[in-house]
Amino acid sequence: MTRELVRAGDGGLVELTSRRARKRLPSRPPGASGPTRGAWHGRGVVWAPGRLGWWIGVLFMVGSACFAVASLPGVSSVAPAGVVGTTYFVGSVFFTSAAYLQYVESVNTPARTSGGRRRVRLLAWQPQRIDWWASAVQLVGTLWFNVSTFEAMASGLGARQQDLRVWTPDLLGSVCFLVSSWLAVGEVCHRWWRWSGRDTPWWIANLNLIGSVWFMASALAAFVAPDTGDLLDAALANSGTLLGAVCFFWAARLLLVELADAPVEAAAGRHARSRSPER
Repeated sequence: MTRELVRAGDGGLVELTSRRARKRLPSRPPGASGPTRGAWHGRGVVWAPGRLGWWIGVLFMVGSACFAVASLPGVSSVAPAGVVGTTYFVGSVFFTSAAYLQYVESVNTPARTSGGRRRVRLLAWQPQRIDWWASAVQLVGTLWFNVSTFEAMASGLGARQQDLRVWTPDLLGSVCFLVSSWLAVGEVCHRWWRWSGRDTPWWIANLNLIGSVWFMASALAAFVAPDTGDLLDAALANSGTLLGAVCFFWAARLLLVELADAPVEAAAGRHARSRSPER
C-alpha cells in the first residue's frame, strides 16, 4: 500500500502516502501536487544539513557529478587512467553513502500510531513495504558499483577478467538500479505509471528511472569481446554513463526542492493533524 485516505472529524479527507511519511512531510488533501516551480531555474533548493533527506540529496549529487565528469567526451584522452578510475570509484562511494542513508530513512519511517521515542534502526527487515524494497535493492546496486569501479582500477586485466571482475558487477548494479527505480515510480504513482508532471516526487522517481535505463545501456555496451578485447560499443558505454549521471544529478537536486516545499505546507499539515480522524 502506498496511499491511504483518512476521513477527518469535519468530514474532509486527508491523503497519507508512504513517501511523505518517510520524508516526514505533512499530509495534504487528496489530489494535491507539490509544485515544481523554481525547480528548473535555480530556485527552491534549501540549506538544511540537519535533515537526513538533505544529506541524501547532496551525496547523490556529488556521486552523480563524479560519474558525469569521468565520462565526459575527451576526458579519458587527457586525464590519466588512474585519475578517471579513481573518480568513478569515489563517485560510487558517494552513491553507497546516499543509498544507505535512504535505506535508514525508509526503515525509520514514523508509525502513524502514538508512542514513545524509538531508537534509530540501522538495519531492518520490512518486506511488506515497497519503499523498503526500493531502497534495499538500490543499496545492493551501489555495492556492486563499488566492486566494479574498484576492479576497473586494476591494470593488466585480460578480456575474460574484465568481463568477470568489472563488467559483471557493473551489469548487476545496473539491474538493481533499474528495479529500484521502477519500484520507486510505483510508490509515487500508486500504480505502475501515470502522468503527474506538476509533482516534484514524480519527477524525482522518473528521472531516476531514465537514468537507470541509460546506466543499463552503458553496462551492456561495456561488455569486452573476448576475441578482440574491445568494448561492444565504447561510445554508448561512455554516453550512457554520462546521460544517466545527469539524470541522477537532477533527480537528487529535486530532493532538495522537495524539502523546500515542506515549510510552505507546514501550516496545512498542522491543521490536518489537529483534526480527529475517524477510526
